[in-house]
Amino acid sequence: MRSFGEVLDKIKEEAKSRLSGTDSCHEWEHTERVYNLAMRIGKKEKADLDVLRLAAFLHDIARKEEDESKGKIDHAERGAILAREILEKHDLSEEKIENIVHCIETHRYRNDRVPQTKEAKILYDADKLDAIGAIGLGRVFSFAGHIGAKVHNKDVDLSTVEPYSIEDTAWREYKIKLQYIKDKMFTDEGKKIAKERHRFMKMFFDRLNKEVDGKM
Repeated sequence: MRSFGEVLDKIKEEAKSRLSGTDSCHEWEHTERVYNLAMRIGKKEKADLDVLRLAAFLHDIARKEEDESKGKIDHAERGAILAREILEKHDLSEEKIENIVHCIETHRYRNDRVPQTKEAKILYDADKLDAIGAIGLGRVFSFAGHIGAKVHNKDVDLSTVEPYSIEDTAWREYKIKLQYIKDKMFTDEGKKIAKERHRFMKMFFDRLNKEVDGKM
């Protein structure tokens, strides 16, 4: 029988392999940052850190499929299915597997599945926190470049913009999603971190818009 540490290493390597070739916003380094945040929040919340470790490593394993389908595949839903297949190959309790799968299927911002367990709420917060602040800005501009979107267009009619189009800019993502993330946090620590990251992000876009207009 393998120790939990050995199981963790095995699953980590499988997750890392599945993320190979993923876009630069959802590569392995994103998973590592989510892991670190989940550990920070999990310790504060006295959560099951073993569940969080595995959920963090596996949460984006279907991201490549979503990107290749241009959003038609829900990476959280598909990832939960793949994660169960992976987890069931190891000596883990059904209770832990169910919680990990629940964490993964409810971590996405754009769906109607609400995290119910403490661990699922923490993974959700950790994943969303990596979408805002300085690192969030880096990621959203990287994604816009990856799909061939403009650097910036503050005057676009956001209601007409299609995902993965030339107008699917960092600004659009900020306006339709990122500016609201601070109000979506479940944990006290997540709210605290989000407040500061939001402040920085708002300051950046305020300046960017002034520079575009030649005011700075």
